[in-house]
Amino acid sequence: MKQYLNADAISYLADSLVAAWPEFDKEGFTRGACQGLEAMELKQRVTHIAEQLHKHLPTDFSESADILIRLADVWPVDEDDKSSWHSFSAWPLIDYAGHAGWSSPLRALDVLERLTPLFTAEFAMRPYLDRQFEVVYPRIIRWTEHPHPHVRRLASECIRPRLPWGGHLKRFQRDPEPVLKVLELLKDDVSVYVQKSVANNLNDISKDNPDRVLALVRQWLPKASKQRRWIIRHGLRSLIKQGVPEVFELLDYSPTIALQSQLQLNKAEVSLGDSFEITLNLQSEATSAQDLVIDYAVWHVKANGSHSRKVFKWKILTLAAEQCLQISKTHAFKTLSTRKYYPGPHLLEVLINGQVTGRAEIELRHDKAKGDQGNPGD
Repeated sequence: MKQYLNADAISYLADSLVAAWPEFDKEGFTRGACQGLEAMELKQRVTHIAEQLHKHLPTDFSESADILIRLADVWPVDEDDKSSWHSFSAWPLIDYAGHAGWSSPLRALDVLERLTPLFTAEFAMRPYLDRQFEVVYPRIIRWTEHPHPHVRRLASECIRPRLPWGGHLKRFQRDPEPVLKVLELLKDDVSVYVQKSVANNLNDISKDNPDRVLALVRQWLPKASKQRRWIIRHGLRSLIKQGVPEVFELLDYSPTIALQSQLQLNKAEVSLGDSFEITLNLQSEATSAQDLVIDYAVWHVKANGSHSRKVFKWKILTLAAEQCLQISKTHAFKTLSTRKYYPGPHLLEVLINGQVTGRAEIELRHDKAKGDQGNPGD
């Protein structure tokens, strides 16, 4: 993704700033922003370009804020394309506004509200939530009723307790009530973009406060729309993986299962980088249909010989009364930057509605020809 924030993006950003503020030093900014850019990773590029904005925009943030708001008025926004250099070139603007506006938080929020449709402003909001919560929270509540879906989505996304790349907001991990209030206001939002954020936020909260999430879901479920039910289902995905019994009942999956299952692997050994096939044979012993969530877990060997569990999604299905069904799945021991695999016996478990219904073992070899790739991630 770092290539999206390239010389073309910087040139486009400079031209846009000139359009909003003719006195802008386009040549000086472009020269400074492009210097050393090729050697930088994505976040380094964002920070580097934002630093150049600090040098070339007015030191008085009120003046800079007016410029950025004028820029937002003329910046083209493609709702279907959030992965081009046009959108990425707005990221340093948002980063700059977050830092430069620290002493004028309400004005900074005005700017971030206008800029978030250009890219997304939740990362710039995190320090304000951590250190100026009482100032910014009323604005977040107002954003839940904003006409633009990107601003409503910002209200949810910026306050996620475990936002990826954004660090953890420990105050909301301890007490998620302010976050839950925001989600309550957004639970029936018509925008899919907002709905995904609400679901991801629920999932974040469930990792630290599962009982609070389950209580909220019980309030949301009566007369829930199709969209709200999707939010609930997606928001409970971590609790589904954990096999929390109450979740399956809330989502109308069969609380008890009546079936026989047989798990088979097509190999007893596999090399790093290779794959194997998992086959599951199901035989219903019920006189009525059963709604099933079928997942599987792999217990990976760690460096010290212990194991760590990773759950993978498989299939959601309805098993008819007395039906016999076979399903298959291919699993690969891929080389990843986030996990280092160690040789030895790996245990595989099948989970049906959170219950372990079958186990099998597969030996992972490290062939010298394939190498030992990856970084420790356990």
